[in-house]
Amino acid sequence: MFDLPGSWVWDYWFADDGEQYHLYFLYASRALHDPDARHYRASIGHAVSSDLVEWTQIADALVRSDAPAFDDLATWTGSVVRHPDGTWFLFYTGASLAADGKNVQRIGYATSADGETWTKAGGPVLEARGPWYETLDSGAWHDEAFRDPWVFADPGGNGWHMLITARAPHGPVEGRGVIGHAWSSDLRTWELREPLTAPSVDGFGQLEVTQVEVVDGRPVLIFSCLAEHATGARRAAAGGTWAVPAESLLGPFDIEGAYPLTDERLYVGRLLRRRTDGQWLLFAFRNLGADGRFVGGITDAMPVEWEGDRLVVRDDVRASVR
Repeated sequence: MFDLPGSWVWDYWFADDGEQYHLYFLYASRALHDPDARHYRASIGHAVSSDLVEWTQIADALVRSDAPAFDDLATWTGSVVRHPDGTWFLFYTGASLAADGKNVQRIGYATSADGETWTKAGGPVLEARGPWYETLDSGAWHDEAFRDPWVFADPGGNGWHMLITARAPHGPVEGRGVIGHAWSSDLRTWELREPLTAPSVDGFGQLEVTQVEVVDGRPVLIFSCLAEHATGARRAAAGGTWAVPAESLLGPFDIEGAYPLTDERLYVGRLLRRRTDGQWLLFAFRNLGADGRFVGGITDAMPVEWEGDRLVVRDDVRASVR
C-alpha cells in the first residue's frame, strides 16, 4: 500500500478528516545501511489518500528537536485526534538519551488547524514515574518504556483517554509490559493514572502500539510484541500483532487471553473502518522477509471479521499473513 524507495517505513497511524485519509508514519533513510539504526533517525512523515490504495506523500509532520529537548533523539509513534473546536492534535513519543546511552521516552503533542502543518506544544505532557510505572533506574529493561500514545474520546463524553506502552516496576522482567493510562479534559493537560492491565508470568515485556476499537459492535484491543520481548510461554506462538476481546474500550483486558492476529512477518497492526462501506480493515508493516531480515513498508488493507470470540483476518486474505 505505501512504501518509499529511499527510506525504511515502519510504525504508522491514521486519521480521517471525512474527505481524505491521512497516514502518519515513521521513516529513516536507507543510506544508514543497517535497518536497526533507523530508530534513532526517525522522523514522522505524512501522506494522504481518498481510497486507502493510492497515496500522495506531502510535507513531513514532525522532526526531532534541537538538543536539549525531550525529543532531541527521535520522534516516534503516536496518534491523531480532532478536538470539537476543530483543532487537530498529534500525540507522539519523544526519545532522548540518558547518560548511560539508553533512551528515555516521554509523550508530547503538536497542534494543527488543517492536519498538515504542525506546531509542537513544547515539553512533554507525560512521562513514566512511580509507583505505577517502571523507570530507567530499575535497570531491568533496555530503555524507559513510555511511548505509543493512543488517544480517544471517552465513550460517555467525559474527556479523553490515552493508552500507553509502559512497564510495571514489579513482576517477572519479561512479563512487566502493561497498558499505561492517562486522562484529560481538554487534550492539553494530562493526569497520569494507574495501568489498565497487570504484569504476568504469561505476559509480555512490552505491549507496543496499542489500539482499542469497537469492531462490528464488539470492543477489541490490539497490540504488538515479538517473541524476543515476551515471556517463554508466548515465544512459541511467534506472534507479531496480538488481539484481545474486551468488555469496553477501557477494559478490563485479559492479556493472558491474547492471541496472534498476525505472525512476526507483519508488525504494528492497525484497525481502520473504511468510510464507504463500513468494513473494518487491518494494516501492518512488513517486518521480516523470507531471509529473516527487516523489510519495511505498509501492507494493503486486510478485511477482518469475528469468528466466535476472535477477531481474525478474513479467509480470502488469511493465507497472506501466515
